[in-house]
Amino acid sequence: MPELPEVEVVRRGLVSWVRGRTITAVDVLDPRSLRRHALGPEDFAGNLEGARVLDVVRRGKFLWMPLADTPAVSADAAPGEPAPAVALMAHLGMSGQLLMQDPGVPDEKHLKVRLRLSPAEGMPEQLRFVDQRIFGGLFLTSLIPTDDGGPGGLAETPLPLIAEEASHIARDPLDPYFSFATFYRRLRARKTGLKRALLDQGLVSGIGNIYADEALWKAQLHYARPTDTLRRADALRVLDAAREVMTDALAAGGTSFDSLYVNVNGASGYFDRSLNAYGREGQECKRCAAAGLVSIMRREQFMNRSSYTCPVCQPRPRNGRW
Repeated sequence: MPELPEVEVVRRGLVSWVRGRTITAVDVLDPRSLRRHALGPEDFAGNLEGARVLDVVRRGKFLWMPLADTPAVSADAAPGEPAPAVALMAHLGMSGQLLMQDPGVPDEKHLKVRLRLSPAEGMPEQLRFVDQRIFGGLFLTSLIPTDDGGPGGLAETPLPLIAEEASHIARDPLDPYFSFATFYRRLRARKTGLKRALLDQGLVSGIGNIYADEALWKAQLHYARPTDTLRRADALRVLDAAREVMTDALAAGGTSFDSLYVNVNGASGYFDRSLNAYGREGQECKRCAAAGLVSIMRREQFMNRSSYTCPVCQPRPRNGRW
């Protein structure tokens, strides 16, 4: 499943291609990709046609496009202009892709929905949703005020609105409005293991299994460290590590463990070549090897997934929470 850096790569690409353009027509090739839109394909298409994309917003792994149904609301709305009330939300699931294509490009084998866009010089005219496994989908959602008054997520315009389906999740470490003080207070109130807490989207969003392992390795912390006794310096170190590994992944285009993951231009990411922990079972720990130590990375079952740690520089805590 795409993690935060992959979704942010998609967001940045979409901003360049679709912001400010009008959706002129909608082709639904597979209604299953609209199952989250309760009113069905006709309502979905009818509400999208003629709408203009104001921005592309991301919080955690959630991605949405605020829409204007009249020319009165611009991409950079001035004070007093009506705020958007509706957004197009994209759930990528396991294999969903948002691809920009020209009309002459043949349909992809697993094309589900096509949005035709108003002409823009040098830009493709179609936004296509492609999904082989059909776990993802598109739907329309309401925009509601954020609970902290800040922007809904990472975007070009800081509107204090959030897609209703994303309102339950916390801000992510790449969000300028992320509050470490709030995170640490809530972290200490939990009695759980550190990795379980990092994967809790209500505490901090966007950190998936891969980047949790990478952040914990970088911070030299074991995933079972108890959160209720975690020192402030350790919590800050692991958050900084998560921010750093995700920023590095963004620069590389994200990870690409699944060949189905591509960005809006159809290009895969390459960060998987730089991983230090995830998937390295049986290989030497890079940090220990650099220090002249011999340590072999291990894999352990964790929440129906896997965790990768170094037994030397990430020692198991005696009072761990598994």
